[in-house]
Amino acid sequence: MAKPAGFDRDLQPEGKSQNRNATGTSHVFVRESTGLVKSVSLLDAVSLNISNMSAGAALGVLGFTMINLPSVSGLNLVAASLIAFLLAIPQVVVYTMMSRRIPRAGGDYVWISRTLGGWLGAPISFAGYTLETLAYLALISISAVFAIGSVLVAMGYQVGLGLALPSYLQGSSPAAQMIIAMVVFGALITLNIFRPKAGYKLVSVLTAYGLFSIILSIAVLLYSGRSGIISFVNSLGAQGITYQSLTSSYTGPLFNFGTVMFMLPFFAAFVYPWLNAAPAVASEIKGGRALKLNIPVSAVLVVTILTAALGTMYYVGGFGFINEAMSNPTLVLNYSLNFWTLAMGVSPSPVLAWLIGAGWIVWNLAVLAYGIIVFSRYLFAQAFDRFLPEKLAYVSPKYGSPVIAHVIDLVITFGLIGLAVYFYGSLQALFGAIVISMVYFGFIGVAAAVYALRKERGATRGALALSGSIMVAYFAFLTYEFLANHAVWGVDTLSLAYVGASVVAGFLLYGVARSRNSKRGIDISLAYKEVPPE
Repeated sequence: MAKPAGFDRDLQPEGKSQNRNATGTSHVFVRESTGLVKSVSLLDAVSLNISNMSAGAALGVLGFTMINLPSVSGLNLVAASLIAFLLAIPQVVVYTMMSRRIPRAGGDYVWISRTLGGWLGAPISFAGYTLETLAYLALISISAVFAIGSVLVAMGYQVGLGLALPSYLQGSSPAAQMIIAMVVFGALITLNIFRPKAGYKLVSVLTAYGLFSIILSIAVLLYSGRSGIISFVNSLGAQGITYQSLTSSYTGPLFNFGTVMFMLPFFAAFVYPWLNAAPAVASEIKGGRALKLNIPVSAVLVVTILTAALGTMYYVGGFGFINEAMSNPTLVLNYSLNFWTLAMGVSPSPVLAWLIGAGWIVWNLAVLAYGIIVFSRYLFAQAFDRFLPEKLAYVSPKYGSPVIAHVIDLVITFGLIGLAVYFYGSLQALFGAIVISMVYFGFIGVAAAVYALRKERGATRGALALSGSIMVAYFAFLTYEFLANHAVWGVDTLSLAYVGASVVAGFLLYGVARSRNSKRGIDISLAYKEVPPE
């Protein structure tokens, strides 16, 4: 079994573990190899990360966040994006270093559980990423339906209005929203079950088009200029709302540190901390170069494209107009105003408008496509260690995909879509579940610092330990912000119940797994002293 350098100092000596059979082969893991194959290129890995960072989806729901802010005075979105990125650089360091040292399916689940122990690492990973991902996938599925409806309305097809409105507003069509969300998600799950390689390629194709659509939108906004935005906004016919009235109503500064920092949870929820997609499939990545470069390349691409999009809105529309328009409930809820619809509205050609609108929809599909792959790898890795039932580690010999893991994903996500649409009627209903991921990333920082002090030497020891420590402080701050301002960030009854149930379930599952396996002569705690096979 191949092990990263430095890790085997704390492992059981060969043939000494109680979990080894007569031939000296470990049977603490479900089998001797994962059954997964190295089919992920650098492009695929970068695409997974970019989809995970969800820049296009963030641009689509920016207004839903800004209408809930206590103030947009001095809210400089460009500055907020850059600050959020700078604060994520330690995480770039941690994930790059750790994925190169322990390139295994499940990524940070393996690092944290081997460093902090299975009793803590397994449950916190299960709650902090595995189950939280399902809530996020349900949220993005609903967001994709909103995008479809909003694009139709923007192009003059009022049939899309029922899909574009949150289900608590009159005129919405919650049944249609739920059905379409489920059909889209179900189709992507089916593809990943029967054609897993195609699933990876689909992420790459969707991400490439998503990036193209943002660049196209920026170009259209720059071409149309201020006059194009004035004409578009005034043509909407929103009662009492004109470009001039919005611009003149803003009297705040260009930058306010407190307001900008208040916005950081938005970028944390959607964009910069989400660097764990490619590390989660690290055992399937081809070549050391791809392992080394995928995270920094992804992070730089995303901060460049997202900040450019935000900066373009300010440059063309004016600072005061953008802040007032994106925080105006009438424009956001009734006219779906956001980066995408603004670019569609000023477009000189219907063809360009359709291409831009398709980009907004595609970004949501890319997030779903990546999430399905990565969720299955976490579930697979946890089952491979016997923390979760072994059947979840089943890989179809015919299709080469973790079939049961995908089916679990399908069933739970369908349920969350229904809950969010019918009982809460808002994207916010699932948004707040992200708070447990902030806690999880903080523990990843702890694990990185501990690993550095135990295993590393010289400059790499200091770099990894310092980066991990900064992660701990930053995610503690973000966790506080989410909880202290719960009404803004959607930490409500559904999200808190989901987070609480996830944490309790994680620890209960570990206790049950350890007890059940001990009766079979297997001590699963020993799995967390070994790096799993590839």
